[in-house]
Amino acid sequence: MSPQAREYYQSPRDDMLEFIPPHVEKTLEFGCGEGAFSLLLKENYHAETWAVEIDEDSAKVASQKLHKVINEDACSCLDQIPEAYFDCIICFDILEHLVDPYSLLVALKSKLSAKGVIVTSIPNIRYYSALKKFLVHGNWDYEDQGILDRTHLRFFTHNSIVKMYASLDFDIVQMKGMHPTSSSTCKLIQIVTLNRFSDIKYKHFVNVVKPKSQASS
Repeated sequence: MSPQAREYYQSPRDDMLEFIPPHVEKTLEFGCGEGAFSLLLKENYHAETWAVEIDEDSAKVASQKLHKVINEDACSCLDQIPEAYFDCIICFDILEHLVDPYSLLVALKSKLSAKGVIVTSIPNIRYYSALKKFLVHGNWDYEDQGILDRTHLRFFTHNSIVKMYASLDFDIVQMKGMHPTSSSTCKLIQIVTLNRFSDIKYKHFVNVVKPKSQASS
């Protein structure tokens, strides 16, 4: 594994703590890497932390930190995950790696507690630097990491994320753009267009969603 990849698996993602329900007791994280983020939840919220990680070496490290780690593909381990159990299910930068992220999201509804939510971080293919590469320069070159990570199978925009959750019968509780570009050109575009293309500023969109069936509960 490259140093860059190892750094990714070790990242604590502490900027995502703001999206976690304050009184969470049981969490499940898909693609936990070496378990740094779920460890924050264990330490700060005293939560019971479960995780799923496909990389064997990373899963072994995470298993030393968390309550339970399943070393399998996200879509093949659902029978090992209890029903109606988790207050928060976390999918940070994993849905874009799946052939069918939609079926996984639907399946996870039954794993949530009565007030449970799913928190996702999804790369934005309309992010300014990516947009510039293929619209201005005509390049769509896959890379080792980033928006055009060579292992990405699905691509999302702000609008397609909103439509996805609506089509899967989720309500969006919160949606926030993260990791804005520092490009002065992008800022000028926002001024000239009266912020019409505000979504291109953000590298990721983070969503907190809940099943529509919770609406009246």
